[in-house]
Amino acid sequence: MITRKAYAKINLGLDVTGRRDDGYHIVRMIMQNVDIYDTLTFEKNDLGKIRLTANKDTIPTDEHNLIYKVCALLMEKYDIKDGVDVHLEKRIPVAAGMAGGSTDGAAAFYGMKELFDLPITQEEMCEMAVKLGADIPYCIMGGTMLSEGIGEVLTALPDMPDCYILVGKPDINVSTGWVYTELDSKEIEFHPDIDGMCDAIGSGDLGGVCQRLSNVLEPVTKSKYDIIGKIEALMEDGGAVRSIMTGSGPTVFGIFDDEDKLKKAYDKVKESGYCPELFMSKPVNPKY
Repeated sequence: MITRKAYAKINLGLDVTGRRDDGYHIVRMIMQNVDIYDTLTFEKNDLGKIRLTANKDTIPTDEHNLIYKVCALLMEKYDIKDGVDVHLEKRIPVAAGMAGGSTDGAAAFYGMKELFDLPITQEEMCEMAVKLGADIPYCIMGGTMLSEGIGEVLTALPDMPDCYILVGKPDINVSTGWVYTELDSKEIEFHPDIDGMCDAIGSGDLGGVCQRLSNVLEPVTKSKYDIIGKIEALMEDGGAVRSIMTGSGPTVFGIFDDEDKLKKAYDKVKESGYCPELFMSKPVNPKY
C-alpha cells in the first residue's frame, strides 16, 4: 500500500492582470502550503478498474473526481493493465479556495508513480496536470511559489518565515465562476504588491509579508458574504498580525507570530460559531 499526504494551500497574494481569449484569467499569485492535508492510499487490484472510495459521501468517486481522472490518464498513457484502489480521507474543507481537489489530483500523480514505478518527472506531471486544472501544477511542486500565467508558470521562492496560521471556513460555499464573472464586470482598484511580497519572503521578513497580504477577489466575495469580514476581525482581535481571504473564498486565514495568540484567536473564532471548520496550522514545504 502507498500512502500520500495532499496538502492544502493558501494565497498570500492574488492578483489578476488580464484574461485570455479562451476565458482563462492571467494571474500573479504567491501560493503557500499549510499543514492541513488529505490522506490518499493506493493499492493495486487485478480487476483492471479504478475503484475510488472516500470518508465523506458528498465527494464524487467517479470520473468527475480529479483523483479518478489522473489515475485514468496515467493508466492509458503507460498502458497499465492492473487496476487501482484509492481511498481518500478528506480533511481539507471542500469548495474553500484551498485547492482541495487539485492537491488530491497532485497526490494521485505521485501515488500512481510510486505504485506502478512510472518513469514520469515532475515536469511531465505538470504538463499533463494543467489540462485538468490550473492549480494542480502548483500542488505537484508545493511549498512557497510565485504562480503566473493561468497558474502553470511556477517560480520557487525561499520558505515562508516561521509563523502560525489559523484557517477558518464559514458554512457557505462560493462559486469561483461567479466571483471571476463579478470581477470582470468591475475595474480592479488596487493590485497586490507581489514583487514586494517575494522580496519580503526572500529576506525572512514576516511583518513585510503580512503588510502585503492582498487578494483582488476578496472585495467581490466579501460584498456578498459579510461573515468574511467578521472572521477577519475576530482573528485580528485575537492577535493575528493580519487576516485575509484565500482564493475565491470563503475561507479566511490569519498569520500569527506567537502560538499563544494563535490559540487565543482559535478560541474566539470557535466560540463565535462562524467557522464550523477551523484549523491551527503552520506553513509547510513538502519537498517532493
